[in-house]
Amino acid sequence: MSNPTNYMYSLPLKVRDYECDLQGVVNNANYQHYMEHTRHEFLESLGVNFGAMHEQGLDAYVYKVTISYRKSLRSGDHFTSHLSCHMRGAKLIFEQDIIHSTGELCAHGEVEVVLVKDGVMTRGEFFRELLGL
Repeated sequence: MSNPTNYMYSLPLKVRDYECDLQGVVNNANYQHYMEHTRHEFLESLGVNFGAMHEQGLDAYVYKVTISYRKSLRSGDHFTSHLSCHMRGAKLIFEQDIIHSTGELCAHGEVEVVLVKDGVMTRGEFFRELLGL
């Protein structure tokens, strides 16, 4: 993706020491954590809280995650986690980029999310209405 004009939401972050492995770079699993935190903050910015959704019988589940790594982040690095999203059938697809403060792409992810209402998979109506898709 890597085109700021296409992003729907951006979240500036900083690498914390404990997120790094023995090689001194951010452990690969933490990129997924950054992306998940960004998705939750994005939904909060739209007035949606995951806890409240669950209480209403709505649960969003990650169906599939694909992440391509390009440049390693290191302790203290500043970066921005960006996202945009669209529907593909019943799935909400998040396209996410982690961009270093220098402008370099560190990681790109595609996350597929499905929505379950009272234990039954939906056709994504809640997401379509929320996002105007």
